[in-house]
Amino acid sequence: MWTLGGPGAPVRLLQLLLLPASLVPADPERPPRAATNSAQQLVEQLPVGGQMEISASHYAASRAAGVVFHYLTYQRGSPHRLFEMGRVKQASLENIPGSGHKYRLKFEVKESIENGTYQDCTAEILYHLGDTPVAPEIHYTMERAFKTHSTEADNLFYSRIQHLTEPLETRNIPDNVGNMPEEMKPIFNLAKVASGYIVWQNSTENTLYNMIQIKNVKQVKRNDDYLEFSYEVLFHDIVSQETIPWHMQVLWHPQHGVKVTQNSRQSK
Repeated sequence: MWTLGGPGAPVRLLQLLLLPASLVPADPERPPRAATNSAQQLVEQLPVGGQMEISASHYAASRAAGVVFHYLTYQRGSPHRLFEMGRVKQASLENIPGSGHKYRLKFEVKESIENGTYQDCTAEILYHLGDTPVAPEIHYTMERAFKTHSTEADNLFYSRIQHLTEPLETRNIPDNVGNMPEEMKPIFNLAKVASGYIVWQNSTENTLYNMIQIKNVKQVKRNDDYLEFSYEVLFHDIVSQETIPWHMQVLWHPQHGVKVTQNSRQSK
């Protein structure tokens, strides 16, 4: 039975609190473990070179759309600009000989902090075949341009961090019951944006990653205009229910965006 007791309960609670709404399992006692091989089951129905429509509610479609969503967030997000993924509306799968499995998708995305309206994202994601891990190839277009992002809040945050007398250092954002100080939200949001790179680079058809907590973060002082943070974060793979520690070295400047310069999976 799923309870709030036991040694793993705080992490399980965070997993549910910070999971995108479109991906929350209906019953937390029965996470979607059965979906682990669902992509392979779909592919087995396809002849080589074949293509078929798949249900927009199928686990494989949700996972593929989730990777595109994280890729989009890494490209466009900031400490004061995050996005929310809505429902998947259309999905198809193609088995490309010698290359991999390509999903064609249409799903909803909106800006979450500024409470924007949903618009359609049309995307293609190719999971490559082979023994050597390769990041999925992603192309996407938006139905229309996002509302012009106000940079005032980002600039104020940037200035505040630049003028700290001591480098920022903190841990456990949010805490084990989901609480987060207001002043730490931009630090957490920056980690969410950067985590989009990790998700994109490490996803397969049988994973569904989500960053759930900053275990610790340290600001690294620099001699240029960038802010740099060393993050130790936790990812949750919704398919396997595994919790994975990860290190990310992150640069950010309000005019130049987010860049992950180093990253590595950590031992538990």
